[in-house]
Amino acid sequence: MYKPRKFLRGVAVVLSLAMSLGLAAGCGNSQASKTTSSDKPYAGTQLRVVFANHPWSDALKAQLPEFEQKTGIKVNAENYFEDQLTQKLTVELTSGSTTIDAFMFRPLQEGKLFATNGWLNDINSYAQKDTAWNLGDFNKGAIGTVTMNQKLYGIPIVTEREIMYYRKDILQENNIPVPKTLDELVAAAKKLNNPDKGIYGFVARGQRSPAVTQFSSFLYSNGGDFAKDGKASINTPEAIKAYQTYGDLLRSYGPPGTLNMAWPQAFAVFQQGKAVFLTDADSLYTNLTDPKKSTVSDKVGFAQFPAGTAGSKPYNITSWALGMNAKSKNQEATWEFIKWATSKEQVLKMQQAGNPGARESVWNDPEGLKNFPKEYADTVKASMKDSVDHDRPVVIDIGPARDAVGGAIQAAIQGQDVTAAANAGNTALQAIIDKEKK
Repeated sequence: MYKPRKFLRGVAVVLSLAMSLGLAAGCGNSQASKTTSSDKPYAGTQLRVVFANHPWSDALKAQLPEFEQKTGIKVNAENYFEDQLTQKLTVELTSGSTTIDAFMFRPLQEGKLFATNGWLNDINSYAQKDTAWNLGDFNKGAIGTVTMNQKLYGIPIVTEREIMYYRKDILQENNIPVPKTLDELVAAAKKLNNPDKGIYGFVARGQRSPAVTQFSSFLYSNGGDFAKDGKASINTPEAIKAYQTYGDLLRSYGPPGTLNMAWPQAFAVFQQGKAVFLTDADSLYTNLTDPKKSTVSDKVGFAQFPAGTAGSKPYNITSWALGMNAKSKNQEATWEFIKWATSKEQVLKMQQAGNPGARESVWNDPEGLKNFPKEYADTVKASMKDSVDHDRPVVIDIGPARDAVGGAIQAAIQGQDVTAAANAGNTALQAIIDKEKK
């Protein structure tokens, strides 16, 4: 005989079981399971973290099992080359993707675009409330790079500054002290320049766009900047002086082919023992100290960027940061990951692996310096004190902006009319700034 009540009770049991299984299966996508313990509130959460192919991410991924065991959070990591990463993030974040939780990004390359489009979460509230994690421990310049309109759009993970590399042996042989000012650098480069013997006084980037970041420290140290109060300022007297100094060094005391040099070509000249001075990023120092790459690996000295009329003001930037997708459904758990990845303990491990971090406590810890040459570490620490948090114009359309600045650099190297080139570049840069205000 048909018994509807028993049938309905059976359906209820099946539905109840199905719902239970469904909830269990779905807990990986939820912020946390209801059955998690208080010390692992986000256990069962799965995070999608998108990394760049970079030594920092390689070192961090080796530590992920520790984080997963500690928190119960599963990190699903993806890796891409720099340009692929930018394209990947742009496509997914434009579509409103909620599946990416955290990602690496370059603040001065794409940070303003990502922030303006609402793709980066302002994590100030998270950072401020975690007092033990200590936001105040991060270097001011590095934090400035990831701060826009008083909003914190990322946590610094890799930093760099412009420093001066020099040949210790050549300076000692000629009884010349390490230049502390730009005037002293010009005088020393002039005295030691000897093309007949294949030795050039100075080498640096001369290619139009790549030279901009390294020119920036010349600009700041002479009291200039790319823009001030929303107005392009690369044709001011301070900027003209910076252009002329940079151009004169490369035109008069640099090697042939300077106009085509990005960092690999400039470093190659120094590696081959053909240059006395080089100004460039401190993060690239192992290219000169590695005996497999450099013929002068044991003769390399490190010094703070020489002072101009405004003092020594090198750029001091966050080259890579870790940000949170503003539309992530796992924001609390994502902050747990970011907090762990940028904790003092992890920054120490990353720095010991050769990735210069942003925590001042780690730079003041002998353990954080033990794998760096002493003179290098001292130079980096000194360079952090009075520095500038950007190394290019802070705009979204960065490619054309760099070209606008770089035109006068190349004009100076070629001995052309620097003022005319700077005026033209200033007009072009102002047009970019004005367009982005609309």
